[in-house]
Order: sequence, then C-alpha cells, then structure tokens
Amino acid sequence: MARAATIERRTTETQIRISLNLDGRGQHQIGTGVGFLDHMLTAVAVHGLFDLTVKAEGDLHIDSHHTIEDVAIVLGKAFDQALGERRGINRVGQATVPMDEALGFAALDFSGRPYTVFQATWATPAIGQFPTDLVEHFFETFAVHARLTLHARVDGRNDHHKAEALFKALARALHTAVEIDPRRVDVASTKGTLTQ
Repeated sequence: MARAATIERRTTETQIRISLNLDGRGQHQIGTGVGFLDHMLTAVAVHGLFDLTVKAEGDLHIDSHHTIEDVAIVLGKAFDQALGERRGINRVGQATVPMDEALGFAALDFSGRPYTVFQATWATPAIGQFPTDLVEHFFETFAVHARLTLHARVDGRNDHHKAEALFKALARALHTAVEIDPRRVDVASTKGTLTQ
C-alpha cells in the first residue's frame, strides 16, 4: 500500500498543492516563487528520499510570509495523511548535519503531540526572499500539522549554511522516523495509538 498523499490548500493569499510519497527516491519538482524555500524543499526531498511535488502561488507582492507559512501547513498535513495510523514506523528519528562551519541538529517523534523547541540565532534579516525569522516559524508550523514533536538547533556563522544544515537534518530525521520496521506489527507506543 502506497504511503502517499496529495493535499491542496486554497485561500485568498495562497494556492498550494503538494504531493508526497514517503517511499520515494528523492525525485522532486518544486516551485513556490521563493527561491530559497525551493532550495530547502529540494533538500528535504533529496536527503529524506521522498518524492515531492510542490506547486505554490502566493501573494509575493506583499511578502513571502504567507507562502512560506502555508507551504509548511500543507507539507505537514501531507506527512500526517501519508502516515495514516503510523503503524510499523520507527516513530522517532534524529540527525546531525554539518555544512562547512555550521552544524544543524533535528530530533523528532511522530507522537501525535505537536511541540517544537527551536534554537538558532541569525546574523541577517533574510536569505534571498526567505526571512530568517520564518525558519523557526516553518519548523513550528510543520510540526503542528504533521502532529510531531520537534527539537532543532544550529550553530555557525553563515545564515545560508545554518538554515540548510537545519533543513537537511530535518529531512534525515524524517527519513529515519517514517521508515517501516518489519518486526513491528503495530504502533510504537505503549498506549497502542499515535493518532489520538
């Protein structure tokens, strides 16, 4: 059974469609109108080995906030839907990724309980059209809609390197967490459920 989802969101601010296959090969087609967001979503697909298609049109004449935020919403919902009842998955994943002087870390748990702890400081207001304060907001919004607990932190000097290390760490932690353990027939929970 395919672990895949296609989610659409249409508002007066954005129109977004995301297709996700958890058991892919990293194939991707990304177009949001925000170059650095495209770059980060490509990293998620490639490093997570997810097949990912993202088509987003937003009110970029205002700024990139709505587009970045709504892509995080839809991406989170796609992961949540593709995982279904979350049976057989590892549930927990973590990764540490270096990028030159930067070192990014992400640990997550598809617990069904959205929570985020995020530690980063930024030297610049934006990377291209992506405001650096929205990196944290993207991670928080994604965690809420994917219904996972997420801890992320990064050290370094260059904001591009720091953001990229974070997204790559997120991708690799996701890859581990969503993998099926063939020995597990139910959910990895003493409660017997991860969906309530």
